[in-house]
Amino acid sequence: MTARTGRAWAVARPWPVTLREDALDGSVVLRPLRRRDGQAWMALRARNAEWLDRWEATAPRRGPGGPPTFAEYVRTLSAQARSGASLPFAVEFDGELVGQLTVSSITYGSLCGASIGYWVSEHVAGRGIIPTAVAMATDYCFGVLGLHRIEINIRPENAPSLRVVEKLGLRDEGVRERFLHIQGEWRDHRSFAITAEEVPGGLLARWQATRRAAG
Repeated sequence: MTARTGRAWAVARPWPVTLREDALDGSVVLRPLRRRDGQAWMALRARNAEWLDRWEATAPRRGPGGPPTFAEYVRTLSAQARSGASLPFAVEFDGELVGQLTVSSITYGSLCGASIGYWVSEHVAGRGIIPTAVAMATDYCFGVLGLHRIEINIRPENAPSLRVVEKLGLRDEGVRERFLHIQGEWRDHRSFAITAEEVPGGLLARWQATRRAAG
């Protein structure tokens, strides 16, 4: 299933879905991560090890067995997506796999919220790809899933990731102490959030207007 970005949606089911936004500087596509992405995904991660590894979450206690294979990783993400718990997207720019964005911890009831995490290759960082991807995913969560709140948690030292939420105008809700286990230690994170009422016309539209105003 493919959906155009925006606030008017007509989809039969929320997953799988492909979101696309075309701009003068290139096309950003969010699509399901697939097992056949394995070679390109692993090569991209290897090239970006120094850029990404210091921000990667780790487990304080490792279970039996080694790390999952890529196929096992995708199978787990796909099962979570089918259950409605997450949306695991590959990020493409002009047809090239450049990163990943996952909507996780999708919760309904009195919260109606979720978290977004992302990474992007250093060679395309700073070009507005991830802000566009986050805006697309957020609008989809608000418009299709009926969620009310999206949050993003970022290490205070992660300047490139902080720039994403700054560009999008997400609200800084302060520091969560020892929030996630990363590289062997429990690390503080800054929490940023946005609710549906704050972007009645959509976060993507607001982000596009910001880019146009910046020239």
